[in-house]
Amino acid sequence: MPKQTAVRLPDETYQRLQELAKRTGRSATYSIREAIEEHLDDLEDAYLGELALEQLRLGKDSTMSLEEVERDLGLAD
Repeated sequence: MPKQTAVRLPDETYQRLQELAKRTGRSATYSIREAIEEHLDDLEDAYLGELALEQLRLGKDSTMSLEEVERDLGLAD
């Protein structure tokens, strides 16, 4: 079942959203949902990438070379 949330928007963003709704005949809610769904994957990738990089910098994680990965997966020649 869909969940409801509240978002505070700067006045300019709110006005742009209202104008878009008026011009397209779609609700502001529709545009907000579309924007979130369109960009959520990118945000997740960026934030999770930053976290992974921080783990590497702190020495809490490590990397493997392509050769090591291929060997571990049984793909080496």
